[in-house]
Amino acid sequence: MVLAHDMGGATTLRTHLLHGCDFDRYVLMNVVAMRPWGSEFFDHVGRHVDAFLGLPPHIHQAVVEAYIKGAIVNEIDPGDFAKLVEPWLSQEGRTSFYRQFAQADEKYTAEVEPVFGDIRCPVKIIWGEDDPWIPLERGKALHALIPQASFETLPGVGHLPQLEAPRLVSERLNAILSRDGEG
Repeated sequence: MVLAHDMGGATTLRTHLLHGCDFDRYVLMNVVAMRPWGSEFFDHVGRHVDAFLGLPPHIHQAVVEAYIKGAIVNEIDPGDFAKLVEPWLSQEGRTSFYRQFAQADEKYTAEVEPVFGDIRCPVKIIWGEDDPWIPLERGKALHALIPQASFETLPGVGHLPQLEAPRLVSERLNAILSRDGEG
């Protein structure tokens, strides 16, 4: 089974649909899969990377923390939050954090959007209903383009279901795994 989240959706959809990699079962959870990408902040940073690279470390950390907090609607374990922030705080991580916005290119999903219906395995789409980054409407639109997929929402959950509602996500994944090959 392949479980894709966020940019993992764009990557694994391309791998499966454009490069012939077969999956047994496929779960798409709050994925980047369709245009348009990002928020106003995402677009702004992408246009002004050099200005953000010059931020003092404590301001950069505050930006990273605010950005990540903007993805969630429930409290998550403080240790998990720290692990999400930490990779972006080194000089290399800081550069990568801002460059990811500039390097985001919708062509990577545009190439696969027309062939979503050609997915060759059972598909389950799981979406946090309150995702502030990739709204539920995007998940429903994705489902419409993958008619063979099943679709389930997670009430009261944001963009990081695996951290916001780990027990609920585990239950859903266990149900998928217990069905012999079904989506």
